[in-house]
Amino acid sequence: MNNIQLLQEPTPEFTTVNKPIELYIFVDPLCPEAFNMQAILRRLQLEYNHYFTWRLVLSTELASLNCLSKRVKGCVSGIELDINHPVLPSIAIKAAELQGKRAGARYLSKLQEYVLLNKQDVNSYATLLKIAEDVQLDMNEFSADFGSKEAARAFQSDLYIKREMEVDEVPSIVFFNECIEDEGLKVSGSYSYEVYEHILQEMMDEQLVRQPLPTIEALFTKFHTLSTNEVAFIYSLTEQTAERELKKRMLQQKIERIQTNHDTLWRIK
Repeated sequence: MNNIQLLQEPTPEFTTVNKPIELYIFVDPLCPEAFNMQAILRRLQLEYNHYFTWRLVLSTELASLNCLSKRVKGCVSGIELDINHPVLPSIAIKAAELQGKRAGARYLSKLQEYVLLNKQDVNSYATLLKIAEDVQLDMNEFSADFGSKEAARAFQSDLYIKREMEVDEVPSIVFFNECIEDEGLKVSGSYSYEVYEHILQEMMDEQLVRQPLPTIEALFTKFHTLSTNEVAFIYSLTEQTAERELKKRMLQQKIERIQTNHDTLWRIK
């Protein structure tokens, strides 16, 4: 594991409560590797969420945020009908997070669903508004936050953390424990699930206790949209077995099937 490094403690923006491990997860939300990492993160949450808190750090590169911010304000005020820029999805996620961490997570999941389905251009302001509507955000608040300094600063803060921790590859995860004297552990790139499991165990210095996995029905209540590959990975099933189980739920009208060019998605009805 050549891409694992020790880091000094950062200046965290939140504190942990009864959870000794803190994860900083660096992703470009529209990068293919982010989709691959998603299954690992979801399974970690399901099995070991009682050990850690996490923060998603958006790592989209941006050359001219100030110029973009002015254009967004113009769009929000009606001066411009629509704008298109590759950093807009990251700004939109930050605007959604201003309505709460869960709102931000729902928004990111729906955004990635749009990408996989190749529905509309997710770099478009109009499309990002539609996604906010789909996940039932407060639209007046989202529109105002999209063009606000708060959303821009939140994104700039993520880029600052990325520089401070010298993260030069995404996805990456930085692990910190509750002892402020200890160094953090930076894992650059993506690895097998067992590697992250092992790191958690080493940092806890004790045998990890897995939480039981939820039923498939409960899984969709939590995450709403999953691919066949994700379900197979989470439950350690073959893709054929996972698809068979998912088809049963589809026939029971609990979920619906959406075919993409690369995978099959399943969404709660």
